[in-house]
Amino acid sequence: MFATRSELLEKIRLGEDSYLELKEVRFAGEKLRGPEQNDLADELAAFANSRGGVLVLGVHDKSRDITGIAQERLDAVESLVRQSCEDSIKPALAPLIERLTLPDAAKTEKAVLRVEVLRSLFVHQSPSGYLHRVGSSKRPMQPDYLARLFQQRSQSRIIRFDEQIVPQAVLDDLVPELWQRFIGDRTLDDREGFLQKLAMARVDEEGVLRPSVAGVLMACRHPQQFLPNAYIQAVAYRGSDLTAQTEVAYQRDAQDIVGPLDQQITQSCDFVRKNMRVAARKQEGREDVPQFDMLAVFEAVTNAVAHRDYSIYGSKIRLRLFDDRLEIYSPGAIPNTMTVESLAFRQAARNEAITSLLARCPVQGDASEIIAHRSHMMDKRGEGVPIILARTQRLSGKSAIYRLVDETELILTIPAADGMTFERTLEKADT
Repeated sequence: MFATRSELLEKIRLGEDSYLELKEVRFAGEKLRGPEQNDLADELAAFANSRGGVLVLGVHDKSRDITGIAQERLDAVESLVRQSCEDSIKPALAPLIERLTLPDAAKTEKAVLRVEVLRSLFVHQSPSGYLHRVGSSKRPMQPDYLARLFQQRSQSRIIRFDEQIVPQAVLDDLVPELWQRFIGDRTLDDREGFLQKLAMARVDEEGVLRPSVAGVLMACRHPQQFLPNAYIQAVAYRGSDLTAQTEVAYQRDAQDIVGPLDQQITQSCDFVRKNMRVAARKQEGREDVPQFDMLAVFEAVTNAVAHRDYSIYGSKIRLRLFDDRLEIYSPGAIPNTMTVESLAFRQAARNEAITSLLARCPVQGDASEIIAHRSHMMDKRGEGVPIILARTQRLSGKSAIYRLVDETELILTIPAADGMTFERTLEKADT
């Protein structure tokens, strides 16, 4: 938006509107006197709650004179912008901040900051409340308008979050080799139509076809550039609790698992397999006894990735591996009218587009060793939870346990098999 100097200068000449805000920067000695942090937060949040916009710092809003910012003070002004976005806006914003020069009335080049805010997936609250842009001013949103905006941006699920448009993304961010996996044996002659049918892309308010959340998560090489929290934080700990020492001291291994969702599933299984213990049982020959049934782990991670609530800003899937258990924390409450007790008997999908794509996604690499019984990453028959429960019970003699915490996070605990117990039991039976 107003990306070139000529476009930006023309917009400044015409003055503020729904997409442009101008602010003069004032210093008193070494101290920044204006604009204030809360005022900046209100302006930027209003843009994010509307259709986006550009704030130019270093231009007088009335006269439209380019007053500039002293070069040695650019860092301080940029720091103020970042603090406004991170500390004074909920959820936080990540604007595009650009330093450039523009000519003043005397044709002298002066430094300014161009801050671009894109239309957000979320509804943002700033110090003055929930604001939106109306012409050249910011206004509080009336309750009915605010309710509609929450609906449109899917917190209330009128449109599922995974089918929402990602405003910053363009269609070419979807990598052909990733989205073409879903074609199968068919001949494709209409990329745009195909992506829309699979809910990987939708037309935005300006008539531009853009990737959806599901499209970015399944067919973007680095989806975290658009959805920063759509990854799995995996940690393997020493021992069975964190109370005796600090968390860092207890870590044996840690990895932030990123990339398309199917790759996150496979890499998470690799992480568990690499870090779990394997004991030996004595029979006629040696039989290795893993701590965890890898099919149960695969189904558990797949369910977490497929059904987590991606609209909860700042939350990620957490995988914690201890000596005696595996814990998987998945953001979001249980969808619809389901309960923890009914998980094994009912099914419901929070993310229909994502689950559909995972059901079409071919199994590749090491995952084929784990789920040799099917050719795709997910089935839609609701067998995942029963598999987790049955295979965990069979291996460890203990039950996997689901818990819901504060209606915002589902935790699955998979107990580990005790290899030494297996050894002792079998040895006693042999004597």
